[in-house]
Amino acid sequence: MRRLKIAAWFFLILCLIAVVAAQQPPAAPASATPASASGSSAPPPGAGSAAATPAAAAPESLLIGPGDLLRITFVREPELEQRIRVLDSGQIVLALAGAVSVQGLTPAQAAARIAAQYRDGKFLLHPEVSVFVEEYATETVTILGQVAHPGNFRLDAPRSLIDVLSLAGGLNEFADRHIVVERAAKNGEPAERIRAFLPNSADAALNDNVLVRPGDTVIVPKAGIVYVLGDVAHPGGYVMQNDSQLTVLQAIALAAGASKTASEKRVRLVRNVDGLTQSIDLPLRDMERGRQPDVPLQANDILYVPFSLAKNLSMGIANITAAASSALIYATH
Repeated sequence: MRRLKIAAWFFLILCLIAVVAAQQPPAAPASATPASASGSSAPPPGAGSAAATPAAAAPESLLIGPGDLLRITFVREPELEQRIRVLDSGQIVLALAGAVSVQGLTPAQAAARIAAQYRDGKFLLHPEVSVFVEEYATETVTILGQVAHPGNFRLDAPRSLIDVLSLAGGLNEFADRHIVVERAAKNGEPAERIRAFLPNSADAALNDNVLVRPGDTVIVPKAGIVYVLGDVAHPGGYVMQNDSQLTVLQAIALAAGASKTASEKRVRLVRNVDGLTQSIDLPLRDMERGRQPDVPLQANDILYVPFSLAKNLSMGIANITAAASSALIYATH
């Protein structure tokens, strides 16, 4: 009887051992290779095609160029870490491996090329390289024209047109709202000349979502000027600041209106059309009373409000044009 009890206990212990062993996870194979670190130049050799394909990365807007300062690091090889500035030739000189061209490459592409240089030269068996651009020598944008402080400004990444203009202190009082962004040919892309319109109303949205990239040139032209001469309160030239648009009635209003002695029946509009100067009669009084539509003006137009019929007839186109050349220029806000 005692022997049967001992055998039963022994059988129970064997069953418990079998249950515990079945619940243990399988051991990892000894040949497993750790995954590559982020930013590694290449996966370890022997990786099968069954590995998951990473999603396509967005294209880099900043590429390595002459004068850039690079920091190059190696996984498991800290003694090879280097800080190198790219030469004018677009090359860098690596420790042991020698010269390699990196101009026009993204940091990831440069890391792959550097790793290949060390692997092909038999300096490292499985190099894993990371490249970080510590300083871009070409990360500038040029802002010219009618801004508060024209010049060159650092730009680390693409930014909106408004942000870039703020670097130069914004537009001045003579700036046109039609702005040009010139982009040089680079990396196989052709040169571009992008035109954008920047409204001066806080409620109006920027209808041209232009991103300015490092290396671009932003040109802010001078706004057009309309001259209001003759029998008005403040004759002179007025900048077309209202989104670069101005009408006859608006121009007369900027000049504080026509005087009581003015002859409003025939205001003369002097305009240059294809190199020829033309004189157009405008019924100002009818326009003010809504009988005739308001007329939009163009840059360099001249509005002449006559003093009287006799003096108006004696005031020829040449005299009006000469008076406009010496008129005082006003910039309204």
